Amino acid sequence: MRASSNASRTAAAVLAMALASSVGMTTLARAQSTLAQPSSTIRSAAVEPSATVKAATSPAAPGDDLSTLPPTSDAPPQSDFKEPAKEEQPVTAAPVAPTQALDAQGEAILARLKDGKPLVARLTPKEREAMQVFYTIADYRPVWISGSAFTPAAQSLITRLRAAADDGLSPSAYPIPSLAGDGRTMSPAEIADAELKLSAAIVLYARDARGGRVNLAAISKLITPDLNITPADLVLGQLAVSDTEAGDRLQAYNPNQEGYLALKQRLATLRGVDTTATASAPKALRLPVGPVLKIGMSDPRVPLLRDHFSLPARSAGTLDAAPGEPDTYDKAVSDAVAAFQRSHGLPDNGNLTRSTIVALALADAPSSAPRSGDEAELISNMERWRWLPRELGSDYVLVNVPEYRLRVYRGGVMRDETRVIVGKTDSPTPIFSGAMETAVVNPSWYVPPSILKQMLASGRTNGFEVVNRHGQISLRQPPGEKNALGFIKFLFPNQHAVYLHDTPNRSLFSASKRAFSHGCVRVDDPFRFADAVLPDAWTEASLRKLIGKGERSIKLPHKLPVHIAYFTAFVDDAGVYRTLPDLYGYDARIKEALGLSTRPGAMVSVPKEPARRMANVPSVPAAQANAQPRPVRPRREAMRAPVEQHSTVQRQRRAAPAAQGEPDLWTPAPPPAAPRFWW
Repeated sequence: MRASSNASRTAAAVLAMALASSVGMTTLARAQSTLAQPSSTIRSAAVEPSATVKAATSPAAPGDDLSTLPPTSDAPPQSDFKEPAKEEQPVTAAPVAPTQALDAQGEAILARLKDGKPLVARLTPKEREAMQVFYTIADYRPVWISGSAFTPAAQSLITRLRAAADDGLSPSAYPIPSLAGDGRTMSPAEIADAELKLSAAIVLYARDARGGRVNLAAISKLITPDLNITPADLVLGQLAVSDTEAGDRLQAYNPNQEGYLALKQRLATLRGVDTTATASAPKALRLPVGPVLKIGMSDPRVPLLRDHFSLPARSAGTLDAAPGEPDTYDKAVSDAVAAFQRSHGLPDNGNLTRSTIVALALADAPSSAPRSGDEAELISNMERWRWLPRELGSDYVLVNVPEYRLRVYRGGVMRDETRVIVGKTDSPTPIFSGAMETAVVNPSWYVPPSILKQMLASGRTNGFEVVNRHGQISLRQPPGEKNALGFIKFLFPNQHAVYLHDTPNRSLFSASKRAFSHGCVRVDDPFRFADAVLPDAWTEASLRKLIGKGERSIKLPHKLPVHIAYFTAFVDDAGVYRTLPDLYGYDARIKEALGLSTRPGAMVSVPKEPARRMANVPSVPAAQANAQPRPVRPRREAMRAPVEQHSTVQRQRRAAPAAQGEPDLWTPAPPPAAPRFWW
């Protein structure tokens, strides 16, 4: 209730200056006195999501510290777009009563709020109650209509509502009320109806722009972002004082990240030049199967690639070297192949692999993965940007689950990136945002209940200790080179009890499809990642010196945002549109929830690629790692070699529980067959 009271008081403050001249100082005095009194009516009109919505959007795992969860009072009032309500539910709470007699227009607005008849589809009762709070402050006078015409602020807002399709929203969801024409004077009841319907459309747009048009729990209970939707009374209060800038302020509820804007631009281009996109579609190239080609190799297929990518017949000569041979797989050919791989969601190493040959052969096939991206694909991925916070932060970590990739941003610029392993299809990695607080070197691993029974039944408990943890018997794996969490883990408290960590199974990073974990995110070259996110005093070299010396927790001086996202279509840094396989089958559910398809689609798959051998690249010298300032590392598609294995590791005797909750508390029971690895 405290959040609701604050929201109402904030709305009063926002409206004070703008409405003083039109409503009068007596109105403001009455509004302030109304908000000050501890009225149950005022409290019932507060914008708080129902308990049902809270439970659906913020499920607490057993043993969770509820203090780490996002505030439930700010959770959005979500609606399931799969089954849109045909009629708005009548208001159950009594509207706020005015403190003195109203004129005819005020009586009409109050009566329209009381009658409970629908204003716009999908408007929730809580949102309508918040509108009542707003109009109480305005003394039930029109804000968007002056005489029989829309105000400049209303006209600006209407322009934005009509352009909703630009952001992948549906203009029909925000109907614009009509005013009487031909100089006819509108009755107070007609003005009240138009005024409130426009307010309802504005509120609904602001909610949808922040991701509130889909019940995310219906897509997956593991999609739990904090949408932080602005209460309806505050939305109206902020826009009411914006005059002709109101439309721009309403537009600002949409994401403003570069990734979202790139998809938005592509959507506009797709709608404007469909025929051009079809005419310029790439042609197929059918190559005979042969060995994997890398730079420097010669092969009779290379001239076909040069012709396909419109490259010169041979590389140009220099003062030091003669012109290359037509069948030499040089850098120009490799770069062209890498760009093709990126646009088709393949590992873009520039090598001519078997999967690349298959993709080239299917380039113009109707059944191949889309390259230009249809509207449904673009809009459904634009919707996922609404799941992220409005501001990602200047420093943050972004994991794109279907891409199996993690990126570190410093000062808004990507500093480093690496490959990751994510959850299997039966134990998906959750989608949410958190804040990294601590890194732990030489961690212990306490076997979660979902795996404990299976391990005991199989007898594979060698190297584990039986401990009493929180009054229950558990197995503990001490720190060491075989520990399931590897040599380091990174904690960011969350309701799913997942985190980023190392792994002893380094060979798995060579696979193109890396969905092997129980939900946590395993990081390739975790010490390099630690060097990018920890304070400057902790370099890769200094962290490696701690291996085998007992558990050590390192607290970050400032919390670092971690965003775990799910994008299957995006524009990369080179401006190339990329599509990825739908790992967890979310695409079809999101499209159906948005009304973009009538039936679930099939999950996309990619040809299997043989496992690649990881290159043995030397580590960064300690002197270079400690240099000040540390240089920005170049982006590389392959990270350095696995962490060196240490033959002598001291066993950790301390049996205190980890700062983070156990992994896998939310995952289903594992299959009966014993896996090759446990984490």
